[in-house]
Amino acid sequence: MNPILKYLKNIFAANRVIGENLELQGLVKADSFLQDLYAKNKFPGLSITVLKKGKTIFQKGYGYADSEQKSYIDPQQTIFRIASVSKPIAATALACMVQDGILDLDASFYTYVPYYPKKQWDFTIRQLASHTAGIRGYQGKEYGLNKSLTIKDSLRVFEDSPLLFEPGKGYLYNSFDWVLISFAMQEASGIPFEQYVQERVLNPLGMINTLVPEPPNGKNKNGDFLQGTSRKATFYTKIAAGFRKAIPVDNFYKLAGGGYLSTSEDIAKFGQAYLGNKIIVKEEILNQFITSQQVNGKKIYYGLGWQVSEDLHGREFYGHVGNGVGGYSNFFIYPAEQLVFSILINCTDPKIQEELDSVINCFFNPVEC
Repeated sequence: MNPILKYLKNIFAANRVIGENLELQGLVKADSFLQDLYAKNKFPGLSITVLKKGKTIFQKGYGYADSEQKSYIDPQQTIFRIASVSKPIAATALACMVQDGILDLDASFYTYVPYYPKKQWDFTIRQLASHTAGIRGYQGKEYGLNKSLTIKDSLRVFEDSPLLFEPGKGYLYNSFDWVLISFAMQEASGIPFEQYVQERVLNPLGMINTLVPEPPNGKNKNGDFLQGTSRKATFYTKIAAGFRKAIPVDNFYKLAGGGYLSTSEDIAKFGQAYLGNKIIVKEEILNQFITSQQVNGKKIYYGLGWQVSEDLHGREFYGHVGNGVGGYSNFFIYPAEQLVFSILINCTDPKIQEELDSVINCFFNPVEC
């Protein structure tokens, strides 16, 4: 918790200390906003870390990691499902592989996985990464799939489905695109996807609390998942009466698209690596990932594994929102303002994105938030 917030519980103390300091006003308003959301039972637990110019300006946990055990959220230690915030991590590993000359963004997927069932059109790695390849999304119970599958084995879930449109002619966001990419990365490099990410992204950036679900074979050579289980939040789903424990799922197969677990501090650290030029990839390669792709000459506000857009106030950002069984996440990088936001919730979509947007706006314009 930011030390100043402990003192500012008293409104008169707040008035004396804050004065006309807009940054402090923003901190206090954001804190009040989140406390109010928890008091209204909008989420079971939430962890937030905000960095400005590389320094932590706000970090706090709200609610419980486990409601029954009454264990509190620790932004540095509590591990959440980060859902689709996994995609920027996978995209960073993909950028490394492109730089290493192992994989070509504009090569056909079949170059690396020639035995994948042929479709009516060819499609490239770039089209998969930008969700313009025509691959379908989840159907039925696939969203909450609880089967112990390797990445390769999981292809059979959707490999027989036809493409929904000619690649490059449409956009459909889904996580199966990144299942295919992660498998192509394995085939091209000869290295398990999770191992490559660990060695090229997580270890160099010191993301020691970013973990993978236990693999189907029960062995995890890259980042000891078992060490993190005691710090792992309990995952919930919102119901009319409050929250219940989420259904069990096995997310290992879709690690690249939505399977990683992490802390809000680790995800903020990852974002800062982009602002601090700590990603050892040529600028011209990275820029392709954080630049909106186009379909029919129009921006789709999605790069390669990254959402690339503007907020409601016209401020440019790149990052990702994630929603999965038992986890909801916001991860935004504002390059002009040198701000990084990482918000993790241990609940399937709690339907509070507008409120989270207001919390984020407090750090820009506390008068309007």
